[in-house]
Amino acid sequence: MEKNSVHGGHFVSIYSVIRDGRELAASLRAVRAVPLMERACALREVIDPYLQFINDAEYCEHTGLRVQDIWRYFRHTWTNQYSSTPGRSLAFLVRDRAREFNPVIGIGALGSPIVQIRERDAWIGWHPEAFMGFVTESPSAELGVWLNKTVETVLGELYIDDLIEGQLLTPADVRTPSAEALKRLTEYGEKQRELHHRLEDSLDLKRSVKRDENGSTEAHWQARARTHLYRSKRARSLADMLRSRMVLQKYLSVPPTADEVRNLLASADGRRIVKKVLRKAKADRVGIAMADITVCGAVAPYNPILGGKLVSMFAASPEVVTAYRDKYVEQESEIASSIAGRPIVRPSQLVYLGTTSLYGVGSSQYNRLRMPAERIGGEPGERLAYLKLGKSGAYGTSHFSSETVAAIVAHVQQSSNGQRVNSIFGEGVSPKLRKIREGLEALNLPADALLQHGRQRIVYGVPLVRNLCEYLLGMDDEPDYFFDMAVPAKATEEIARWWTERWLSRRIESDDVLAQVEQHTLVRPVRHGARVVLPRINDDQASLFDDLAY
Repeated sequence: MEKNSVHGGHFVSIYSVIRDGRELAASLRAVRAVPLMERACALREVIDPYLQFINDAEYCEHTGLRVQDIWRYFRHTWTNQYSSTPGRSLAFLVRDRAREFNPVIGIGALGSPIVQIRERDAWIGWHPEAFMGFVTESPSAELGVWLNKTVETVLGELYIDDLIEGQLLTPADVRTPSAEALKRLTEYGEKQRELHHRLEDSLDLKRSVKRDENGSTEAHWQARARTHLYRSKRARSLADMLRSRMVLQKYLSVPPTADEVRNLLASADGRRIVKKVLRKAKADRVGIAMADITVCGAVAPYNPILGGKLVSMFAASPEVVTAYRDKYVEQESEIASSIAGRPIVRPSQLVYLGTTSLYGVGSSQYNRLRMPAERIGGEPGERLAYLKLGKSGAYGTSHFSSETVAAIVAHVQQSSNGQRVNSIFGEGVSPKLRKIREGLEALNLPADALLQHGRQRIVYGVPLVRNLCEYLLGMDDEPDYFFDMAVPAKATEEIARWWTERWLSRRIESDDVLAQVEQHTLVRPVRHGARVVLPRINDDQASLFDDLAY
C-alpha cells in the first residue's frame, strides 16, 4: 500500500489519500480570519466530507487502489484487534473531496449485533421482565392479536414434511396439539442435537448457497433443513410454538378481548408462553433490523478537530441505512431459510444502532452527540442522538489471546465428548465464548470467574425510528424514521454542515488543537498518525542458517 505506482499520470500510494497535517492546519488558520457569518461556507472549502461504501470489486478512481484495501489499511491503525466477524456487515470510508485524491477522514463499519445486552434490551422494552411488567399493567386485545400472529407466522415458516413422513406427528397434531406430540418432538430434537455434535461435518454447513439450473435455491434449503442441526432446531421450535398454541387456544378467542389477555397473564403457563413468544419475536428481528457500530472513528490529522463525531453521525445517517437495505434487500436469511426448507427474505430496515465505549470512563466521540432531526427531514423537537443506556457487565473473551483460544479449542476437540461448538452460523450465539467456557470447564477451571475481564464499558444506543419497540416486536409492519429517507445523499450533506457549525468551527479556535493537527507530516521520514506502524523485528532471533557449520 505504501509503494508508489502510476495511476492517471501520477505517482500514487496510500499516502495519496492521507492528508498532510501542516497543510490542513494552515488552511484552518486562514479560515479564522473570515467573519463568523461566512466561516461555515469557508470551512466547506477546506473540508468537504462524503461517504464511500466498501465493495470488494471497487477501485478508487483517484489512486487505482482497491477501496477495501484502503479501509483495511487504516483499520490497522486502531488499537483493538482486527478480526472478521460472521453475519451481516457494511463498511464505509468518509472522504474529503476538498483536496486532490480525496483524502480519508475516517472509517466505519456496521456488523450483526450482540444478541443479548441487558441494558439495551431493558431500554428498548423487550427484556422479559420489563416487557412482562408493562403488559401486566396494561393488558390489551392488541397483545393477544400479536401473540396469535407471531405463533402462526413461526408455524408457517417451519418445514415439517419430513416429520410427517416419519410419522413423528400428524397434521391433526399441528392443528390441535397434544402433550404426547410435544413429548415426541422434544425427544426427537434432543436426539438430533446429539447426532449433530457427533456426526455433522461443519464444512457441509458452511458451504455457499447452491442454485439449480433455474436459479432456484429451494432444493438447497430443503437439504439444509434435513441436516441434524436443523432437524433439531425445527423440532424444538415446533414443540415450543405448538405448546404456545395450546395455551393461547385455551385462554383466547378470535379475536381476543382485553379480559382474556388479563386472564392469560394471570396464569403461570400464560406468562411463560408470552416470554417464549417475545424471545422468538426478538430473535427474528435482532439480526436484520439492528446493527452494532463495530468500527467508527477518524484518522489523522482529522482526529483533533473531532472528525470522529462526524463519522459517528454519518454511521446513523439515511445514506448508511439505505446502503444497508440495498445490500441485503434480496438476501435469503440462512437460519430462517434452513428452518423453512425454502428461501426466506427478511426486510432489511435498520431501526437501531448500538455500540460501546472502548473503556469504562465513557467516550468523548459519542458524548453529547446529538443533532436536530428537523435538519434531515424530521419533526421539530426530535433528535438523532447517541444515548447512554448503562454499563456492560464486564464479561467476555477479549482478554484471551488467540494462542490461548487455539489451545483451549484443541483440548476440547481431543476430549472424549469431542467439540460441541463448531462455529456454524445457526448453531448458537457467541461460539467463541462457548468454546472457551467448555474448555475451561474441561480443565476444571472456574469459567465464570475467568470470563470476567473487569472492563465495564458504556453502552450506547441510537434509535432511528419513532416506533422502535413496536417494529422490533413485529407489531408494526413499517418503521417510522426520524428523518426523510427520500434523498439520503442530501441528508449526508446536511449532517456535514451541522458538524461544521457545531464542532469544527469552534474547534479551530484552539491553537493547541491546530498544533496537534500539524504534527502529522508526510515529509520523509513520515511521522503521521494515519500510517500503520509495523511491529518491531527482534534482531536477536536466530536466523535459519545460524546453526549451520560451513
